[in-house]
Amino acid sequence: MDNFYYLESARINELLTRLKKDYNVFSPGLKEPNFTKGTDYSYRNLSDNQQFVFNPYRVIEPLKSFLTPFMENAAAYFNPGKDTIDLGKTIVFGAKNCDITSLKIQDFVFMEGVEVDYSYRMKREDTLLVSGDCIDYKEVCFCLALDVLPYPTMGFDLNLSPVSDGYLVEAGSEKGKALIEKFREYFSEAKDTQVWARKTKREDIVNRLKRHLLAQNIPPKESLQRLVKDGYNLDTWKEFMLTCVECGGCNFICNTCHCFLLADTSDDNKNKRLKLWDSCQYANYSRAAGGANPLKARYQRLRFRFTKKFDFFMENLGMPACCGCGRCIEVCPGKIDLREVWKDLQNKLKAKQ
Repeated sequence: MDNFYYLESARINELLTRLKKDYNVFSPGLKEPNFTKGTDYSYRNLSDNQQFVFNPYRVIEPLKSFLTPFMENAAAYFNPGKDTIDLGKTIVFGAKNCDITSLKIQDFVFMEGVEVDYSYRMKREDTLLVSGDCIDYKEVCFCLALDVLPYPTMGFDLNLSPVSDGYLVEAGSEKGKALIEKFREYFSEAKDTQVWARKTKREDIVNRLKRHLLAQNIPPKESLQRLVKDGYNLDTWKEFMLTCVECGGCNFICNTCHCFLLADTSDDNKNKRLKLWDSCQYANYSRAAGGANPLKARYQRLRFRFTKKFDFFMENLGMPACCGCGRCIEVCPGKIDLREVWKDLQNKLKAKQ
C-alpha cells in the first residue's frame, strides 16, 4: 500500500491552486456544445477560477502536443548537458492509458535512436503526468482490441481512480512520490476497501468494452501485420482512398504519429530553422530534391500509413504504432475508419484463399 493514497474531491481544487503557483497546470475541460457532437473534453491551462473536471475518457488533443509542438525552433533547445529535473515544471491531468501507451512510440523515435532530440527529452523530463482511469468510452474507442487496457499500469507519475467521494491516487514514479510528499497534507493513506473498489470498477469497464467491441468484429491484433503485408496489392487502398482529402488530420490528431520536416525562415534578420509536423498523406511528403516521389498516388500514401504503423513498428518495437484511441476516425472528413480497412483486407484475403 506504499504507493496508494486517497484525495478527497472537495480538496482537489485547493490542491490545484497550490500547484499553479509552481507549475503550468493543464487539465481537461468540457468543450462548448456548439463545436462538437456529443460530449468532448479538451486540455486547458487552468486559470484561477476554473474547477477540476475528471474526464471519463480521453480528450480530443493527443498527448504529444505537450512534447512535440506542431511548430518550434529546432535549435532553441539544443542543450545536451542539461540534467534531469526532479519535479516537472508542467503538470498534465487527464491522460488515459491510450495516451500513456503512445509515449512508447514517441520515446523510441526521439530518444532511443542514433541521435537524441533534446527538445523532446527536456519536455519529457519537465512534464509530470497525472493520468486517470477510463470510466466510460466513445463509440470510436477500440483500445482493448490492441491489448491496451482502459487504465494505466505503468508510464505515469500519478494516477487517479474515482472512488466514493474522491480519488484513489497511485504513485507510479519518483517524481509522483515527490509531488505527494511536497503536498502531503492533501493526501491520506488509502484503505483496502478503496483499492478493492478500484479493482471492481476496472473490471466493470473492461467487461463493458468487451461487449462494445464484440459487435465490431475487429480482426485480432496478432493478425494486423499479416493483413497489411499480404494485402499490399489489394484494391482496398484505392477504394478507401476515394474519400481521402489529404488534410493530414489523421496524422496530426494521432498520438503516435511523429513525422516532421525542417524549414528555414528569418525573423528580424535572424535565421531560424523550424521543426514542423508533417503528414504522410500530403502529396509532397516523400518527394525528393530531384522530383522523384515513391508515394505519388494517394492510395500509396494511405497504404504507407498502415504499413508504418502495423508492420514497421511491429518489426522494430514489437508493438503497433496505434493505441486504439479512435481520434483519427473522429477527425477524418472522408470517414475513413481503420477498423473497416482491416475488415476489408481480411474479407478480401479470405476470398482469395
